[in-house]
Amino acid sequence: MKPTVFVVDDDHSMREALSQLLDNAGLQVKNYASGSEFLADCDTDSVGCVLLDMSMPGMNGREVQAALAERGIDLPILFLTGHGDIPSAVQTVKDGAIDFLEKPIRGEVLLARVGKALEIDAERRHAAGKTRDLRERHARLTPREREVMSWITSGLSNKEVARKLDLSPRTVEVHRQHVMYKMGADNLVELVAMAAACES
Repeated sequence: MKPTVFVVDDDHSMREALSQLLDNAGLQVKNYASGSEFLADCDTDSVGCVLLDMSMPGMNGREVQAALAERGIDLPILFLTGHGDIPSAVQTVKDGAIDFLEKPIRGEVLLARVGKALEIDAERRHAAGKTRDLRERHARLTPREREVMSWITSGLSNKEVARKLDLSPRTVEVHRQHVMYKMGADNLVELVAMAAACES
């Protein structure tokens, strides 16, 4: 799916100028005159980033940011702010926005920041895909294999796990080999990292 830059601004001329700049740079753009209009069209499958005006009638930018977070929509947000909005904009970054841009914005600066936001979105999606894949592999382990994986990734030796589970060390070793194979881990360090990712 091609990433989209979602432009949310109640100022028609600003929306048009931003859209033209982004479109000329070869980016896919969607325009919205209000936060509620954008939220009605956006879902967890949306790919790209959001250029979000801080001060709008109805829902302001911070309220839109909060609504996206509540819905589990993790699109990178770049806030567009007037001079008086800067203290609020700083708070939005603390709340997860990746940047804020003060109006008026130079075109090359905007394009550079949008490019970075799209990279961040791609990285997040790649990481989420890897985590999803690990969880699927983990779900395919037998209950006993999951048990063995839990103990060995917490630092216990085969002998200690064998005592915990009332098994022979050889049986634990067989389970351990199956776990490593099914999870795609080359060594214990990798398996520990996978276990942590599955739990996050």
